[in-house]
Amino acid sequence: MPQSQYTADGLAYVLLVGTEPGLTQRVTLDLADRGYQTVAVETLEQAHQRFQQLTPAMVIVDYPMLGQRGVELCRALRKTQFVQPILFLVTQDSVEERVVCLEAGADDYLLQPYQQDSFLRLLDIYLEPQTGQREQLFFGDLILDLNTRQVWRSPNQGSETPRPIELTVKEFELLKYLMSHPQQVLTREQILENVWGNEFQGESNVIEVYIRYLRLKIEVKGQKRLIQTVRGVGYVLKKDT
Repeated sequence: MPQSQYTADGLAYVLLVGTEPGLTQRVTLDLADRGYQTVAVETLEQAHQRFQQLTPAMVIVDYPMLGQRGVELCRALRKTQFVQPILFLVTQDSVEERVVCLEAGADDYLLQPYQQDSFLRLLDIYLEPQTGQREQLFFGDLILDLNTRQVWRSPNQGSETPRPIELTVKEFELLKYLMSHPQQVLTREQILENVWGNEFQGESNVIEVYIRYLRLKIEVKGQKRLIQTVRGVGYVLKKDT
């Protein structure tokens, strides 16, 4: 049976997992201003129960509170083909936490202590309303649909049906940025500013993690590399020669 993305009062909702009461209240108020209903749960069992009832527009996991259990939840959700954004709350001074969360399948993270401006910026990125306008980006045999947020790549033979590629929200945004600037060398600083935002400048390890993810998903069965590394500078989308 298809799951609904809406609560009983007709609002799309965001699922908070493991957040402490004060933070839950602040996040709930900010989400309400954007038209979203908040559902907060304390345990992983409650989170799974909610998933059997509704499909959230976004999931927010408190990593300092849940630790490895939060990582396991994220991996379990991705295994169910859940493609909506998952955000992790992480501590300000722990780059290791951020990498662990991203490698678990999270789309992004929000640094603690909570800052409203940063959270609202992430909401604008991940819960942006869809438009009725259809637009696509093309690079070689790679196709990206801006409206449906779907990606395909044609097999090497060329005559077969293009293969759909499932991407997380952040992977999609990174690929969209690369495809919007084909053949152009993009520095790590440019990528961080345009895909992650100014506050994440300098964390090039995060970019490398996501480039690796994209390559694993885009380059299968001997398909040519499209995302090229420019050593010491950044990355460029061009055909492998």
